[in-house]
Amino acid sequence: MRDEDTTVAQLKQRMAEFIAVRDWGKYHRPRNLAMSIAIEAAELMEHFQWATDQEAEAVLRDEQSRKQVTEEATDILAFVLSLANCLNVDLASSFEEKMRKNELKYPAEEVRGHYERPKKDDV
Repeated sequence: MRDEDTTVAQLKQRMAEFIAVRDWGKYHRPRNLAMSIAIEAAELMEHFQWATDQEAEAVLRDEQSRKQVTEEATDILAFVLSLANCLNVDLASSFEEKMRKNELKYPAEEVRGHYERPKKDDV
């Protein structure tokens, strides 16, 4: 599988099959999956916890460290896919809807080059 030729639906199906074959559905409930996502995110953060920007870049240049970081990111993706299956969420349409909201919340012409949310007049 490669990003260029794999759909989100295929990834979700691959995850569902992995869970089904192991009879893990009883463990893959929203509460458990949300915790698993947070735990895996924490494991990803450990690779950069006390690193300066330059040290973090060095982590990613080291082949073994980059592989570990990639595996943690992939663990997060796996649990997100499982959560989407559990909640019957269409990730592509949900993502597009969220991006439209973000575009309204953070208009490019108002936030370009900085992260602060634009200040709106109080109504």
